[in-house]
Amino acid sequence: DGIRDRDVTGVQTCALPIFGTHVHAMVRELREIGGTGVEIERKYLLSRLPPEAKDAPVEAIEQGFLPGRTLIERLRRSTTADGTKYLRTVKTGAGLVRTEIEEETTADVFAAMWPLTKGKRLTKRRYALADAGHVWQIDDFTDRKLVLAEIELTSAREEVVIPDWLNRCLVRDVTGDVEYLNFTLAR
Repeated sequence: DGIRDRDVTGVQTCALPIFGTHVHAMVRELREIGGTGVEIERKYLLSRLPPEAKDAPVEAIEQGFLPGRTLIERLRRSTTADGTKYLRTVKTGAGLVRTEIEEETTADVFAAMWPLTKGKRLTKRRYALADAGHVWQIDDFTDRKLVLAEIELTSAREEVVIPDWLNRCLVRDVTGDVEYLNFTLAR
């Protein structure tokens, strides 16, 4: 009707230019700052598993993606020395700042839904290494030759300092590279 418009999420919004500009600026600022349901993460391609990872706590991960085009849901079974956890996760967006909604589920729910992920799965061992107030997660994929490092940040403006032990294996930053999204890697 000329008075209302739809934003990128399909929500009807007021078409007043000044108001819309301010709202979109606030949304961008909130995404950069982070908060509940927001994941701010950098991802790096490594040439190999860093030797330091061998002594770090390890988590065995199996994950699969449910069919869907509009909403992509991930199932994950995560096993550590402390036991097994089952998670359901929805992520939207791409790049450094993304929306992430995650909840723990039961082994029964996981078992009932797991067959739906056939053809869209991956397995990896995740090593957690603390360094300079952050935890680096090193994913060594067990179903292919691939090693990735991830670091979660508190702000999109936060500068990442690559530790020497990781720099020796670093190939390049792949944050936002669709080829290295878990959804893309699943097969």
